Amino acid sequence: MKFRSWIKSYPIPLWAITGLLAGAIVYFGFRDHALAQKIWYVTLLVGGAPILYQTIKGMFQGKFALDIVAMLAIIAAVWMEQAFAGVVIVLMQSGGEALESFGLKRASSSLDALLARAPRSARRKKGAGLEEILVEKVEIGDILIVRTGDLVPVDGTIVEGEAEIDESAVTGEPLARSKKAGEVVLSGSIDVGGAFTMRADKVSEESQYARMVQLVKRAQEEKAPIQRLADRYALFFTPLTLVMCAIGYWITRDPTTILAVLVVATPCPLILATPVAVISGINRAAQEGIIVKGGAPIEQIAQAQAVVFDKTGTITYGLPFVEEILPLNGTTSDELLRKVGSIEQLSCHTVALSLTKKALDQFHQLPLPQNFKETPGRGVEGDVNGEHIAVGSQAYLEERLGKDFFKTNEPVLNAAQRKGKLVIFVSVGQTFSGVIEFADKIRPGVPGMIRELHRLGVKATVMLTGDSERNAELIPKEAGITQVHAHLLPEQKVEAIAALNKKYRCTVMVGDGINDAPALATATVGVAMGAHGTGITAEAADIVLLVDDVTKVADAVLIGQRMLHIAKQSIFVGIGLSFCLMVIAAFGYIEPAIGAMLQEVIDAAVILNALRAR
Repeated sequence: MKFRSWIKSYPIPLWAITGLLAGAIVYFGFRDHALAQKIWYVTLLVGGAPILYQTIKGMFQGKFALDIVAMLAIIAAVWMEQAFAGVVIVLMQSGGEALESFGLKRASSSLDALLARAPRSARRKKGAGLEEILVEKVEIGDILIVRTGDLVPVDGTIVEGEAEIDESAVTGEPLARSKKAGEVVLSGSIDVGGAFTMRADKVSEESQYARMVQLVKRAQEEKAPIQRLADRYALFFTPLTLVMCAIGYWITRDPTTILAVLVVATPCPLILATPVAVISGINRAAQEGIIVKGGAPIEQIAQAQAVVFDKTGTITYGLPFVEEILPLNGTTSDELLRKVGSIEQLSCHTVALSLTKKALDQFHQLPLPQNFKETPGRGVEGDVNGEHIAVGSQAYLEERLGKDFFKTNEPVLNAAQRKGKLVIFVSVGQTFSGVIEFADKIRPGVPGMIRELHRLGVKATVMLTGDSERNAELIPKEAGITQVHAHLLPEQKVEAIAALNKKYRCTVMVGDGINDAPALATATVGVAMGAHGTGITAEAADIVLLVDDVTKVADAVLIGQRMLHIAKQSIFVGIGLSFCLMVIAAFGYIEPAIGAMLQEVIDAAVILNALRAR
């Protein structure tokens, strides 16, 4: 089955190998030189025709690359009945392309993945009841019901109810936000707690999630195709070869000289050196947990001049960590943490998990709560050792303690909330007992990675985030990042990347959330945090980090630079040796068949050197 797949995928190189072997068996085994020549000639005609067609087709499309020399050599081999040399050229040309295709296959379905996750339906109020409609049927002003677990169908405003909304798909921020009447909700975000009624402010195709899909589509369509390394050198090598052919014919007046020059000039070092080095580099990256989806990305990341990072989940962990405990009214920090950690054990909210972990790390064992009750998106309450404890939002505690509790502790609350961080409130019995602040943490090794990127030649490091400026300003200082742009929606991240693309030769974007997908597609190279990121983000990216370690970005740049250095080295050595052979062939001292064999020696040397990139 695998062999059939190979035949289907790489018919020309397999045909050339078969023809060469069959002809060699007849030539050396049965001593039938005429039959061997016929076998090689048929192999040359059948195998060479597709190469000629593709090369001529490319020329009409304006692609004058390294294939032209090989095409001319094949034509000359047919014309001069030098079948063996021609088949070797067919094998090298098609084999190089097959090698690159085999090593660099990728399938991107980021648009399909985005569309698969898009809101499909909405529940619209109709009279005293509800009707389920396609999201495309929603009109501005429609009143919609969103239940716990539903995707918000379109952009709109809450008119009744209160819910906890997970906006990570849209803004990238991992912490769910409590929203009430009068606040805006965005399509593609998830209601993780509490049903609510909303008014549709935009139709489906104008809502935030649909705009994200269009941003990815537009970025992929507008991304300029890269001119590969080998094609850049072919621009001068092809005219040089033609000049040497003319000189050779002028010296010897023998048409065979033209074929001999073409054979030794067939750019196998260009055809083979780059894909072998690239595949070796890709394999080396894979050993480090870095999956590169093609040859172009590893070439491009080696030339990175600006590296852009999303904040939450990329530079930081994207999880709430307890930063400060502010006990009030006679409660100590340890007492408050023990009680809150105990009551939060039965909740699966990210804040609860963080609190429980910190309490267990400190106290090792916690009592289980009794009469536990959770109000999704608002808070929890229950009894611990005979005390009734409530933990949650300000509104949640106001319902239990009355609104006066805020007034009597206004200085402490205002100081906590001014920091712009996530804050929860705690009551024990009827006493307001404290405030707990949360913050995200920078990943270890990030400052060292930023320094390494600058050492490798990166001119600018940038952080983009949907978070507020107050929340974002400390992270870049700690990390050593030179620029920061906060409070950005997906389209604004795309605009920021587009501006950097104009300023720098190669821009790398690193992100982990669905909201980062358009920016990843817009950047020269998109790098996705694949370990905990979304499948959509990984599909939109060119490189995926399988390990949850953003410092691998510097490793990817280093691997790309080493690969590029080795590929260029192989190309220069191969072209230099080929040029020396061209000079000798131009004076008529090399027969086409001998030239083909000498070219094979050069190819072997080039391949062995390129393998060092692994």
